[in-house]
Amino acid sequence: MPIDPQRLADRYQFFSASEISAFHQQFSSFDKDSKGSVHYRDLTTVATKAGVAFQDVVSKLQQLKLTKSDDTVDFESFLKATSVVKEEKGAKKVDKQKITLHGASENTTHTINEDEKESFVAHINQQLAYDKDVKHRLPIDKSTMQIFTEAKDGLILAKLINDSVPNTIDERALNMGKKLSPFQMHENNNVVVNSAKAIGCSVVNIGATDLIEGREHLILGLIWQIIKMGLSAKVDIKVHPELFRLLEPGETLEEFLKLPTEQILLRWFNYHLKKSGWNRTVKNFSSDVKDAENYTILLNQLSPETCSRAPLREPDVYKRAEQVLENADKLGCRKYLTAKTLTDGNSKLNFAFVANLFNTHPGLEKLTEAEMSELDDWLFNSEGDREARAFALWLNSLGVEPFVNNLFDDLTDGLVLLQAIDYVHPGMVEWKKVNRPATSKFKKVENTNYVVLLGKALKFTLVGIQGSDIVDANKTLTLGLVWQLMRDHVLQTLKKLSTASKEVTDTDILAWANETAARSGNWRAFRSTSAKMTSFKDNGFRSGVFLLALLNGMKKGIVNEELVTDGVSDDDAKMNAKYAISIARKLGATIFVLPEDIVEVKPKMILTFVGTLMGIRVTA
Repeated sequence: MPIDPQRLADRYQFFSASEISAFHQQFSSFDKDSKGSVHYRDLTTVATKAGVAFQDVVSKLQQLKLTKSDDTVDFESFLKATSVVKEEKGAKKVDKQKITLHGASENTTHTINEDEKESFVAHINQQLAYDKDVKHRLPIDKSTMQIFTEAKDGLILAKLINDSVPNTIDERALNMGKKLSPFQMHENNNVVVNSAKAIGCSVVNIGATDLIEGREHLILGLIWQIIKMGLSAKVDIKVHPELFRLLEPGETLEEFLKLPTEQILLRWFNYHLKKSGWNRTVKNFSSDVKDAENYTILLNQLSPETCSRAPLREPDVYKRAEQVLENADKLGCRKYLTAKTLTDGNSKLNFAFVANLFNTHPGLEKLTEAEMSELDDWLFNSEGDREARAFALWLNSLGVEPFVNNLFDDLTDGLVLLQAIDYVHPGMVEWKKVNRPATSKFKKVENTNYVVLLGKALKFTLVGIQGSDIVDANKTLTLGLVWQLMRDHVLQTLKKLSTASKEVTDTDILAWANETAARSGNWRAFRSTSAKMTSFKDNGFRSGVFLLALLNGMKKGIVNEELVTDGVSDDDAKMNAKYAISIARKLGATIFVLPEDIVEVKPKMILTFVGTLMGIRVTA
């Protein structure tokens, strides 16, 4: 039965409207007949979510005579009893800005920010409004917890990933429909979680089951990461060559582009403040922007005819913030922030506002031909970064700290590599020998020499590699070391999963792949290509057909043969490869391969793809 969360929140002031909405969703899951009431014994989980003991609620229901003759309880009676229990225990009334939800026990709490939830839901409503598959489910109510119910089947999150980083998910691999089975939802959420990893989100503690169960703090955290990835992806010199303008004297383009997105946006902000003659700078997206003065100057600098400096004459900071947002609206950029969140200094929402402003109104002068030529030379020489990206994503998937943004610069102290070795070979690293932190170059070299020593013990090919090469961020040697560690991870995983715990070789993986692909059936597309691969360099991988046959051999019917082409043209081969990657993620595989890696037959990437599939097959 529908409720009015705000009305109930006004009456029962220990809970916000969003919290009441979350409790009602849990309550309704036990109300199978939609009568508006449940048996008091079914209140265990919702009582825990509300942060009170089940027995205390039951006792209070009986004391206040709120149970019906058939021992059922309606939702408002539950709220009343719970509120009385909280009041008697001296609980504080709710902070309307924060939503506090309890976990597996009443003593475990997770807090989510109401303002952020509303902003993220508004983003979803706007970005997906015209999507043919989910538009009928929009708009999602910002004021309630509806988003967490809508996220359960994986479709909204999958669409959001593709909106942020286009073509990440081949939507042909998704299960569509008004009512999906739990298994179909699990498959979709496998795609979501593994695709989120592939675009660089940190999802070490998030699984498909968490999304299906509607774990609010995990879902909201994932949504923010996906939105942030989309905003950050456009702060790219390939999209905005004019970023070249932000280089400082003596700084190389390579050094500049190693900066985190936040630092690039702050530099852009300060570039315009300086150009305007303003005497302030911004160093963060919280305290330095919350008075709205710097925003006033930025918007005026971007569009002086449209956005005046009049807000500076407004003494009331809240009214000034509202005037700033009215100026942003004139530019079509009133998004993410409200006057409240601006003046509160919410760093996430201010970052999103500035990133959106940069992406739509960079306000930087176009490059000259000479500058463009210099940029083109750099871009041409940086094309080898795809492999480094995959290796960085793999390291992050292990849960290493700190998060790896740049494969070469972030490994120089050896600590991430030692964590990775310890993950692949638990107990191998003697941490008492490790400098933590490694504050000097000498200590970094000691750590990286230890990495090389352990690598040699693992029989890696490390001829000519010294710890100082890693400290100096030698690209070729670092890539070679990380690749061998990544490959070892695949092989060790397969060894642990095999019944005999025997060593697994590349030849074993290839033999398994050929045998499994042969079970896929007599496809037209499969018949027209090489049905057996001789190595991971075999050009037969190029079309993507073999990998799709392999996937279908693992689970009959997982691949729709009607969607498979012969893969002769580059476009057809890329479509097959994209489909194969999404199907692999649907089966639960963590894949960092790009379609281009398959079409170009990159043997390292194909080995990790097939080896990972073999690992989940053995597990199954």
